[in-house]
Amino acid sequence: MPSAFPSIRFTQPGAGLSALALCLLSNPASVYAQDHPADRWEVVVEAGYLEKIRHNSPLDYVIAPLQVAWRSPAMFDLWSGESGARLAVRNRVAVVLETYLEGGEDYYFAFAGAPSFELWAADKKSALFFEIGGGAGLTNSKDIPGGQGQDLTFNWFSQLGARYQFNKDRAITAAGYFTHHSNLGMTDPNPGIDALGLNVGMVWQFD
Repeated sequence: MPSAFPSIRFTQPGAGLSALALCLLSNPASVYAQDHPADRWEVVVEAGYLEKIRHNSPLDYVIAPLQVAWRSPAMFDLWSGESGARLAVRNRVAVVLETYLEGGEDYYFAFAGAPSFELWAADKKSALFFEIGGGAGLTNSKDIPGGQGQDLTFNWFSQLGARYQFNKDRAITAAGYFTHHSNLGMTDPNPGIDALGLNVGMVWQFD
């Protein structure tokens, strides 16, 4: 007696492929909605080297920052061109660990957040970016003239740089990076720290 199972075995895959093809043709936008790197989640590990640029403290601060940052998919575009270029705005949140190679303290552990403005080329591989924001954290303050007067310290930062997408899920970044540390006048004196240098990063993207 012929079995019905062979017909089921061969017709179900064909029906499934037909349904998938129909979905792709009828609604391609949903399939490629996250085709652009700016529309994906990403985590980035950044490392830098900063030196004091303002003489608000007699100490010569040299700082090596290490950051793990998360960027959201684009919230909106400030501009988009017919060629595919776009100026996207994303969110950035980072955990910051700074090691003081020179200065009155040894480390600074903090959180920081900022919008990320990204000007993408039409090829979706390269972009210029600008970020400006701040946060708060803790340092190991010491009773040293010119050092930070307390452990609680606020931070402000900005960076201007470029990124290159060398495959679908990975990118590299390089930027000029500035940071300012202050305790908002909670101690007197309140010398603060202003440091400038370079920051490089490796990006991993995911959906």
